[in-house]
Amino acid sequence: MGDLFRKGIEEFNTRSFFEAHDTWEELWSGTSGPDRLFYQGLIQTAVGLYHMTNGNIRGARSQFGKALDKLERYLPAYHGIDTGYLVQGVRACLASVGNGGAESVVRPDPPPAPKIRMS
Repeated sequence: MGDLFRKGIEEFNTRSFFEAHDTWEELWSGTSGPDRLFYQGLIQTAVGLYHMTNGNIRGARSQFGKALDKLERYLPAYHGIDTGYLVQGVRACLASVGNGGAESVVRPDPPPAPKIRMS
């Protein structure tokens, strides 16, 4: 694993979601093959959490859905990340922002932001 990958994990796990997004985007831009889609899923997870913590429900819902579409391809683990655990956390966050109706708001007791756990 490279320095940018590890730095993004550290930022993500300390709830610096915007910074994690930036770090992984730098990594993603120079990547091809299956890693590119995986990094994009991580980026979308970070952006979704950034939106959720800032009350942008529509943005959070959109990013979580896109992230799941990608990360579910890398179960149960990829590059040392327990993707099963991460996907479970993203699903819980997606459920917390509702289905898109007018009543969709983050629950008063939203799940904690998932952390990246190494497998």
